[in-house]
Amino acid sequence: MTDDTEAGVDDTLTLTEHLAELRTRIIRAALAVLIGMVVIIAFYDQVLGFLLQPYRDLCDARGADFCDADGLFITGPTEGLSTRIRVGMYGGIIAALPIILWQIWRFVVPALHAKERKYAVPFVLSSVLLFAAGGSLAYITVGRALEFLISWAGEDVSEIFTVGSYISLIGLMIFAFGVGFLLPVLFVFLQLVNVVSPRTLLKSWRYATIGVFILAAVITPSGDPITLMMLALPMMFLYFVAILVGWLVLRKRPTV
Repeated sequence: MTDDTEAGVDDTLTLTEHLAELRTRIIRAALAVLIGMVVIIAFYDQVLGFLLQPYRDLCDARGADFCDADGLFITGPTEGLSTRIRVGMYGGIIAALPIILWQIWRFVVPALHAKERKYAVPFVLSSVLLFAAGGSLAYITVGRALEFLISWAGEDVSEIFTVGSYISLIGLMIFAFGVGFLLPVLFVFLQLVNVVSPRTLLKSWRYATIGVFILAAVITPSGDPITLMMLALPMMFLYFVAILVGWLVLRKRPTV
């Protein structure tokens, strides 16, 4: 009775009240990102060293003729500051991800029934773990992507990367892989709220395959086929995992 009453109260919120709620959630998420940025910038040298490691490993493995492990430069007086801010921004968003996801869920919750609200913790936890898995895969993959891209420049071309361009590449790759790995959470959510059924998703696997490869091609910042395949194949696997999870959860619901 209490859950139904609360749902009824939430359903009567005016547009102004919904906008006020959205503003509150955005402010809280933004504050979490800001705090995360401050922490990341405080440990900037350690974080930068961690991000540069795939490039250094590639240069050590291929030799000085292929790339220089110390060959990252800045080309302007403000690039060092902008790179530090960019690292802080990327790191701040990742560090604040649990809070961001929680604020998203709390904003969506009033539109859900009580039986869907109990999935709040699994939603946030699974999203964080999947984003971390995608980001980790991107970190492992970036070396292969760089090797492919550098090799296409030609034997007589020497590479000189700016630290800003490298940080943009690896940062966007981490976000692309992380967001790509979050799609199964969306599919499970759509099944839980009866927007789509597991059977429908399973029947649409061919269209999903095409869509996944197109999405992977669009969001992959390096644009190389190795990175595309490294992102698209796990996404397809997670698509079928999402169908299985949705089926396992929905089969336990009593039929009306």
